[in-house]
Amino acid sequence: MGLSRKEQVFLALLGASGVSGLTALILLLVEATSVLLPTDIKWLANKENGTGVVSQALACQVEGPGISSYTSNAAQAGESLQGCLEEALVLIPEAQHRKTPTFLGATAGMRLLSRKNSSQARDIFAAVTQVLGRSPVDFWGAELLAGQAEGAFGWITVNYGLGTLVKYSFTGEWIQPPEEMLVGALDMGGASTQITFVPGGPILDKSTQADFRLYGSDYSVYTHSYLCFGRDQMLSRLLVGLVQSRPAALLRHPCYLSGYQTTLALGPLYESPCVHATPPLSLPQNLTVEGTGNPGACVSAIRELFNFSSCQGQEDCAFDGVYQPPLRGQFYAFSNFYYTFHFLNLTSRQPLSTVNATIWEFCQRPWKLVEASYPGQDRWLRDYCASGLYILTLLHEGYGFSEETWPSLEFRKQAGGVDIGWTLGYMLNLTGMIPADAPAQWRAESYGVWVAKVVFMVLALVAVVGAALVQLFWLQD
Repeated sequence: MGLSRKEQVFLALLGASGVSGLTALILLLVEATSVLLPTDIKWLANKENGTGVVSQALACQVEGPGISSYTSNAAQAGESLQGCLEEALVLIPEAQHRKTPTFLGATAGMRLLSRKNSSQARDIFAAVTQVLGRSPVDFWGAELLAGQAEGAFGWITVNYGLGTLVKYSFTGEWIQPPEEMLVGALDMGGASTQITFVPGGPILDKSTQADFRLYGSDYSVYTHSYLCFGRDQMLSRLLVGLVQSRPAALLRHPCYLSGYQTTLALGPLYESPCVHATPPLSLPQNLTVEGTGNPGACVSAIRELFNFSSCQGQEDCAFDGVYQPPLRGQFYAFSNFYYTFHFLNLTSRQPLSTVNATIWEFCQRPWKLVEASYPGQDRWLRDYCASGLYILTLLHEGYGFSEETWPSLEFRKQAGGVDIGWTLGYMLNLTGMIPADAPAQWRAESYGVWVAKVVFMVLALVAVVGAALVQLFWLQD
């Protein structure tokens, strides 16, 4: 006598559960692939194709105006680093202190000081080297970075933070996104400003090309650093330009808000290597400066800081006769670009016309009203009008961002949880010099194997439950 319909269903479900379970067991035995662990592992023991994989553990603001300012007492330059060094040592296990490579890179402020007084620059480097050399870390030395390197390292930081150089996929593999995802970098410090991006064609001026190898891939970027076009040097040059054009004991400054007044020592304004003029003999040592809040006149004065005529009739030229290929892709603007536009509430990707109107409106506010609206910000408050109009002029008339390409700009302090600046990129580039320990590894399987395993395990479970239900409620009838 044959099996009943109910018995056939029961046996079929038992068979399906057995086959599914056996298949899932076989898939469990499939060999997994060895992959490096993600970025919570120390970078000395975790590299991908020769480059360190890192995460940011600490951002520390060094006290004081920067090491280049300690020309009268070089020892203070070293001491100024002590606080951040101690903070970093707290995060590093004591047993690892002597094994932790430490670097110091100096940028535009020290580049200017080296031009002005190379002896003072050497004394400052000696002072910081002494402090870091006697600390319980593996100090590799201090160096003065070229402007081109500063721009390239900022570009590396942005793209590393965004995951466009290398990315840890959910399939357990390190992958490199397509080149089209790379973004450009716009950096502005106190003494210089940098633009860096991957152009759409060959870089015709090889002096503006930076080449490096990261995560097994070669990169060629256009980068140029404009020394003396940083925020602080721009403000000094702007003030000197106004003094030279209208020498008088009372200077009316169109970029300072109306009602603002201050007294400045004339001599220090001319001490910077960025200033190529001598103070008018007719002026007193102290100068009274009065704001007029005139954005139109302010823009005219700012444009005098640029040599736009040097690019007339030339293709691929920014200003001051500097070669620049056509802009391409998205850009992240950080450091003083971000701080200025953040204060002006212009970091939400507003159109160029809105940005221009907002800055002009701010520049025409009375000083007393602005001062009352932003208590405790007196140190930088007087300069936001000039800084905003300067950034607008640099990006629009200098680099060539138009109404159409302006939306490609993002003003950001961080990228992917990483503070944007040149320092992380500098360190990542240096990891290629440091031998890696045996990398920490994990076992990972392909996405297809993982999906199949889950499917067959679910099928086995469904078949077992179905057989149980047949046994309990159907066969009992």
